[in-house]
Amino acid sequence: MVSASAPLDEERHAAALEGHARAFETSFRAGGPPRLFFAPGRVNLMGAHLDYNGGPVMPTAIDRGTFLAARPRADRRVVFASLREAGRQAFSLDELPDERTGSWADYPLGVLRSTLARQRAVGRDDLGGVEILFGGNLPVGAGLSSSASICVGTATVLDALWELEEAPLERVASALEAEREFVGVQCGIMDPYAVGLARPGHILWLDCKDRSWEHLPLDFSHLSLAVADTGVRRELAEGAFNERVAECGRAFEQLAAHALGATCLRDVPPAVLEEHRGSLAPNVAMRAEHVLREVERTFEARAALLAGDAAGFGGAMTEAHASLRDSFEVSCAELDRLVEDATSVPGVLGSRLTGAGFGGCSVILLERGAEEDLRAALDAGFRRAFGRTPKLEVFHGDLGPREVVL
Repeated sequence: MVSASAPLDEERHAAALEGHARAFETSFRAGGPPRLFFAPGRVNLMGAHLDYNGGPVMPTAIDRGTFLAARPRADRRVVFASLREAGRQAFSLDELPDERTGSWADYPLGVLRSTLARQRAVGRDDLGGVEILFGGNLPVGAGLSSSASICVGTATVLDALWELEEAPLERVASALEAEREFVGVQCGIMDPYAVGLARPGHILWLDCKDRSWEHLPLDFSHLSLAVADTGVRRELAEGAFNERVAECGRAFEQLAAHALGATCLRDVPPAVLEEHRGSLAPNVAMRAEHVLREVERTFEARAALLAGDAAGFGGAMTEAHASLRDSFEVSCAELDRLVEDATSVPGVLGSRLTGAGFGGCSVILLERGAEEDLRAALDAGFRRAFGRTPKLEVFHGDLGPREVVL
C-alpha cells in the first residue's frame, strides 16, 4: 500500500508500480529490492510547433507516464531493460559508446552520457553502476512525449542513486541534450520542460525564446482534459518532423534580413511575411504562416485563460488544429475526424492534434459531465470512417518526476 506520506495521486500507480518492482526482480534477480520512480507524459494545449521556433507553448503533464525500477550495482556497468522491448543493453561507465545503438536505449543512454559528462566536469569520477527497468502506461508513439518522459525519468533515477542533488532544470538539460545531440531529433525545449517542471492543476507557460516560464492555473474542478488516440503510430514521423524544422529554418533565413533584430522565426512580424511571401517556396511560406499566426493565437489563449474564459481558450485550440492541418500539413484523416466529431459535442470547448502530428492523439478540453457524450460521438464517427473505435482517456494533472515509496 502507499505510505502515509505519499500523495494521494500515487494510489492510481501503486498496483502497477508493485508489479513493475516484481518484474524488475524477475529480470535482474538477486541484489535487493529496487527503488521506484515515475515520470509523467504531457499534452500540449497551445503553441503547436512553436518550441523550436522560439515561440510560447502551453503544455501540461498528465497522470500517465514512465515507470522506472532501479538499483545500484557493485561494478561500473549500467544495464537497461524494458518491458516493452526484448533484450537488454549494457554499458561501461569507463567506455560509453559515442554512436547510437539504433534501439530505444539510445534515449536513456544519451541522458547517461550527458549526466556523466557534467559530473566529470566538476571532478566526480567515482560513480557506480546502475540497472534500470523501464515500463509504464503511456502509449509510445502517440504524441504524448514518451521520449521526454523516459529521458527525464532516467535523469531523476541517476540523480537519486548517485546522490547528485541536481536542480530540476539540470535534469531537463540532460534530457534535452540526449534527444537533440545523441538521438538526433531536432526537437524544441518544450517536452522535457513540461515533464520536468510539472505541477498538478496547472498549465506550464513556457517562452521558448528566453526560456522564461510560469505556472497558470487550469480549473480541473469544472473542466476535463481528454486524449483520443487514433491508433496511428508515428514511426515514420521523425523524418517529416525534421523536415518541418528545416522548412521553418529556411523561412527565418530568408525573412530575417527584413525583420530588424529578429533572432528566430517567432520574431518576424506577419506583415514581413506577407510582403515577401513571393520570395519563399510555397511550402516554406505556409510553415511560416502557421508559426506566426500560432504565436498570436497562443497569446490570445493565455489572455482567455487568465480571464476565466475557458470557451475562448478552447476555441483557440480548435483554430490551431485547422492551421496545423492546412498550413503546417501535419494532420491526417484520423486526427481530423476526431477533432471534427469532438467539437460537435455540447460541452466540448476545443480540440486539436497534440504532439508532432502525423498520427498519434488529439487533445480535447471539455466541461465535466460531457465525457460520455464525447465518447459516444467519437466511437460512432470513427467507426463509420475507419471501421474501428479510438481509445479515449480522461487525464488529471501530475506532480512531476519523482521517487515513489510504496
